[in-house]
Formats: sequence, structure tokens, C-alpha cells
Amino acid sequence: MTVTPDSAQPRASFAEALAVYLKPRVLIVLFLGFASGLPLALSGSTLAVWLTERGVDLGTIGLFSLVGLPYTFKFIWAPLTDALDVPLLSRALGRRRGWLVFTQLWLVAAIVLLGFCDPVTSLPLVIFGAVLVATASATQDIVIDAFRVESLDTSEQGAGMAGYVAAYRIGMLASGAGVLVLVAWLEAQGVARNAVWMWGYIAAACFMAVGILATLLATEPEAPQQAVDHSHKPLRRLYETATGAFGQFLARDAAIAVLLFVVLYKFCDAFAGALTAAFVINIGFDKATYAAVVKGVGLAAALIGGFAGGSMVRALPLSTSLWIGGFLQMASNLTFSWLALVGVSVPALTATIIVENFTGAIGTVVFVAYLSALCGDRAHTATQFALLTALAAVGRTTLASGGGFIAEYSGWVTFFAITAVSAIPSLLLLWWLQARGHFRALEAKRA
Repeated sequence: MTVTPDSAQPRASFAEALAVYLKPRVLIVLFLGFASGLPLALSGSTLAVWLTERGVDLGTIGLFSLVGLPYTFKFIWAPLTDALDVPLLSRALGRRRGWLVFTQLWLVAAIVLLGFCDPVTSLPLVIFGAVLVATASATQDIVIDAFRVESLDTSEQGAGMAGYVAAYRIGMLASGAGVLVLVAWLEAQGVARNAVWMWGYIAAACFMAVGILATLLATEPEAPQQAVDHSHKPLRRLYETATGAFGQFLARDAAIAVLLFVVLYKFCDAFAGALTAAFVINIGFDKATYAAVVKGVGLAAALIGGFAGGSMVRALPLSTSLWIGGFLQMASNLTFSWLALVGVSVPALTATIIVENFTGAIGTVVFVAYLSALCGDRAHTATQFALLTALAAVGRTTLASGGGFIAEYSGWVTFFAITAVSAIPSLLLLWWLQARGHFRALEAKRA
């Protein structure tokens, strides 16, 4: 009988699966997750509140969502971080850490600049500052993803991603609710309204010290053995890195099916999630109740689910974890159909949000562990991971965009049943890839 990697490898005990979270390199990734999540609200929801308070019209505020485009197109400049060094910083710290410190200092400067702007008198400068923050944040995400994949063993990827996701959410909370609470407190202390937002953004910039300190305490990942030849001119190195990264990935067995699976695996979750808020308000809950349940109970469930997913990835084969995550996401959508039948019931809403956040976090951690395993060549980690995450976002942005029309035609109970069924194509692809032996090489790395 042939022994497969899945059967040959002894699985970690539950205690070992939990102990991995205390490893120094996993803790470093956790703190980098906080630095990654911190800037998002500063160019998004927090900025929208500031603009609203300063009397900017709703049409203009809506257009500010476009400042988030760098997160979608970050794969375009990702080869820069694989091919080129940052002068002085990379020489002192290494390529990955040099890029990290560069983007983190860039973020501090951009956040402070945005904080000093006035939406009433200098709206173009606010736009420039917000785009600068989003671009720096997207670049930091590129480098952190590459650093995480290269620093952690394959068996540690799930735990690393779980810690990263948890800290990312806390970073978003700090720059979202945290900044708003600080602004409200400063106003209560008598600080002028046109100055409180400046201090709120300065405080957020100071929190970037968490990421800078984590970067300085980290160990630079081992350089790739087959790195791009540095004797070439920079543009030549950049061209070789970009073409090598995309070409190498497309040359692998069943590359198109893998890319399609990446697009579809989280689609079920995104399809339902796009209309979750509208659904809850539509059936009769008020905004305060929904916000309290999602921000409070939902956040706690997501954090627990993230760590559960990390432990599962470490203890089980990657393919098995993907199956469990896929079925959990599929089943969680049906709880919204149940809520639509129950109607306005806070306990039912709470149970639904707990299930949705818990299972969604498990699916996210498992999925990102899979993406990390796909990025095998360290010379192209940043570029390939940025490409994969951009493809994964297609389900959330493009494919889920027509959900509102389906919900209007079918009703909420049927709509969420349809979103659950939308998971089937990804599960069929998972079965086909597993039967083809796609996961054997990925699992072998964990042995």
C-alpha cells in the first residue's frame, strides 16, 4: 500500500497546536497583524465620520471609497518588493524588514499628514493624504504577507494567520472605535472641534510603533537560493522578477483550476456577507442593535474562530481543513435563512452572528494557509501572494455585486439558501484537485 503524506505524518496534539501561538516568530506576525489592520479605517470608516461631521456632502463621501483601490491593485507593484532593496534600510535589516520599516515610516508620515488636513478648506489634500495612507498600507500588507510566508514553517502558517487576523481586527478597532472615542473625549475636555481629529490621527500614527518594534525584533527570513541576479540593472531585475513570478505559477500542474478555486472558495461567504447588514435592518432590527451584536459578540466569535482555525490547520491535513472550512461556511449561510423565518429576535440574531463570524474566521484562516502553501518560491513570495489575494477578492467585489437583485426577486429565505448552494462549485473543484494529487506536494512540506 502506498503511504501518502497525509497518512505518514504524525499530527500534532491539541496542546502542541495551542503552544505554537507562543513561538516568537508567530508572536511577531501577530503584532504585524495589528500594524496591518490599523491604517484601514483611517482612510475608510473613520475618515467618513470625520467628513460627515465637517459637513462634506454624501456624494463626495461615497466617492472616497475609491481611495481603497490600491488594496485591489497592489499586485501590480508587488514585484518591486521582491526584486529591489530599500537603500540603507535593506542593507541594515535585510530586504523584507527594510521594506517593512520603510512602509511603516511612510504610514506614520501619511497618517499625520492626513490628520493635519481640513476637509472644509483643503479637500484635495485630504484626498491625497487618504490615497497616500491606502497605498502605504497596501504595500505594507504585501511585505507582511511575504514575511509571514517566509518566516513560518508550513505547520505554523495556520497559527500565524489566526494571530494575524485577530490582531488585524484589533488594529481596525483601535483606528475605528478607538479614534472616535478619543475624539469624543477630547471634545468633552473642551478641545476645539477642528483640532480633535488631528490629535486622533496623531494617536493612530503613534500606534504604528507596535509594527515598527515588531519588525526590529524580528529575524530576517532566509534569502531565496535562486534569487534574481543582482548584477542586472534594477529595471531588468524587476522585469525578471515579475515575469518569473507569474510564469512560474502558471507553469504548475492544474494552474487554471487552482486559480479558479482561489476565486470561488470564499465566494459563498462573500455572497451572503455583502447583504448581511441590509438584511438585518430590512427585517426590522435597528442599527444600534445590529452594531452592538456585530461589534461586540461578532468580534469575539471571529477571534475565537480564527484561533480555532489556526489550531485545526496545524492538527489536520490542509485538504481536510479546507473541506471543513468549506462546509462550515456553507452551513452558516443557512442560519440567515432561519433568522429570516424567525424574524426580529435578538437571541436569534446573536446566535446567527456568532455562527457566521466563527465559521467565517475558520474559513479565512484555512484559506490563507492554503494560499501561503501555494507560494513556494521565496524569490516571488510577495508577488504571488498579492496576485492570489487579489483573485480571492473577485468573489467579494465583482461576483457578489448582483446579490441585491437576486434577493429582491427571491426573498431573504431563498436568497441565503442560494448563497449556501453557491459553495458547491468550489467544493467540486476541491474534490477534483485532491483526486489529482494537488495537495500531496503541499502536505509534504509539513512533514
